Amino acid sequence: MEYQMICTSCNARFSSSYPKQVCGKCNSMLEVEYDKYPKRLTVSASFWDNEKMLPHGKYRHYEVGGTKLIKSHSSSNLFLKLETGNPTRSFKDRGSVIEVAKAAEYGYGEIACASTGNMAYSISYYSKLFGIKARVFISSDANVHKIDDILSTHDAIITKVNGDFNKAQGMAERYCAAHKSFLGGDYCYRKEGQRTLAYEIVAQVPDVTHIIVPVGNATLISGIYKAAEEMKRLGALAEMPRLIGVQAAMCSPVVKALKYGNGIKYERPATIADAIAVGMPAFGYQAIESINRTGGAAVSVTESEMLIEQKNFYREYGFMAETAGVAAIAAFKKIKLGGNYKAVAIISGGNV
Repeated sequence: MEYQMICTSCNARFSSSYPKQVCGKCNSMLEVEYDKYPKRLTVSASFWDNEKMLPHGKYRHYEVGGTKLIKSHSSSNLFLKLETGNPTRSFKDRGSVIEVAKAAEYGYGEIACASTGNMAYSISYYSKLFGIKARVFISSDANVHKIDDILSTHDAIITKVNGDFNKAQGMAERYCAAHKSFLGGDYCYRKEGQRTLAYEIVAQVPDVTHIIVPVGNATLISGIYKAAEEMKRLGALAEMPRLIGVQAAMCSPVVKALKYGNGIKYERPATIADAIAVGMPAFGYQAIESINRTGGAAVSVTESEMLIEQKNFYREYGFMAETAGVAAIAAFKKIKLGGNYKAVAIISGGNV
């Protein structure tokens, strides 16, 4: 679709030819705003079949999305969306294939981002396919096995940061401001790609009532809400599903903000679930809005609860998932869904 970009802070507008994801006036994040939607929408469980709902661009149909959805063994009304089936084993690929394509379209030879691990995998993978360099700023607290694997299998330049994800993100932003490098990561184009997960879920479970989403930088839950709104408006969804955001108890700024009502406060990550270890989520306020507007909730899960579910998941289904990847299952067991619900838990990643 044809689109413009609008600043989330100062409301400045930019055309689709603007080659950045942050505002040129105040440096805040941009949001993709489409000029015209189709009159009706039919969604598909295949990523590229939903291309009509993506920002207009020069894409290459590399493998991504179209992931399996299976029934849970613990409840006939719970379904599991296996994002571990993406090329780099996480939902991040949905955003990376769009973001890297945009970097290439705008003529960049390099894309840089911050990561806790999975983003680095994903950006590096698609950058190699598109023939551009990838530079990743990654916390020294990140999973060392992920870092070693990225270095051994991809051509990314890794800069270790003495600090957490938010410090790494600041370094990536400053690097891109000083060099001709496209700033990637949790920004508007990634959100647009990741919202395709909602289209696939609705195609697979048309009467879904709840979607349980792991929350780190909150890009995914914000994108799912945006897509659900679109589907409701265009007749592809009868009722808005309630969105359940899940964070690790040892890093849960969104959960605490909703509980205490005093806004999002930075929280130093202290969780083994590195994929959701973000102390100040970039899309945190959008996550709160998404949860509130759908009558959803935010739930925290403990380290032991995730570790137990990780073992159970492998034993019951034969798939490997990381701790953040099974956080949605752990959350489902803590919430009480009454009535004739149909819930989908997103198994977000499997890099262990």
